Amino acid sequence: MTPPTATPSARRAAGRAATAVERASAALGRLRRGRLLHPAGASFATDVTIWGTSGPPTGVGMLDDPGRYRGTVRLSKGTPTPGGWPDVLGLALRVRLDSGTPFDLLVSSSGAAPVLRSLPLPRRRFTGTYSTIMSYRVGPRRLWLAALADPESVDLGRSLSSVAAAARTEAPRLVLAVASAVGPWRPVGQLCIGAQLSAREDAALAFDPLRNLPPELRAAGPLAWLREQTYRGSRRARGAADQSGGSTATV
Repeated sequence: MTPPTATPSARRAAGRAATAVERASAALGRLRRGRLLHPAGASFATDVTIWGTSGPPTGVGMLDDPGRYRGTVRLSKGTPTPGGWPDVLGLALRVRLDSGTPFDLLVSSSGAAPVLRSLPLPRRRFTGTYSTIMSYRVGPRRLWLAALADPESVDLGRSLSSVAAAARTEAPRLVLAVASAVGPWRPVGQLCIGAQLSAREDAALAFDPLRNLPPELRAAGPLAWLREQTYRGSRRARGAADQSGGSTATV
């Protein structure tokens, strides 16, 4: 994301860098014959319930106002490592907003404390804290989003097969939360994992956490730029559209 005030030479340099990252990501994706990032995953239908924020509003209508949405959730392993070995675990959520546009939220296993919520941390179990890692801006303020473990929900286990088994027998839940850079997590809702989608539906999903956002949110920081080029290259390598899958996978 090049600042609008950048000089022509800076914009050209940024464009060349973006093209290089996208091409490299596409080449690696073709070698892997699939997703470059988080290739091993399982996708499920989900119901998302927003309770609204406690305390000061975030300024994002979808988070501040109670509502219920249908969507798709994908849990995945980043590398992936064998079996239940530690890995950076991922959770991707697509919510269809009342306006008809998608909201794509991508979060990675991290720590819950403020100093750790911006760091991806490997772990063995799918139950735990998932943070956006990168921050968002709502006007002049920065905001982090997360999916947290629900202590009253079934454990998701150490493998994708254990996640699928939990979804077949119960309805696993995770708590959706928001936080500032140094403040505590504030619960705003929950997602409930439902029926598993087919392998074909899972392969068709293509999330875009930078463009598929509520109008009040925008991604911030250099990680957003790197993520944009990497995901674009990965989608290009497997011929996936920016909004393929998810929008129809739960109807």
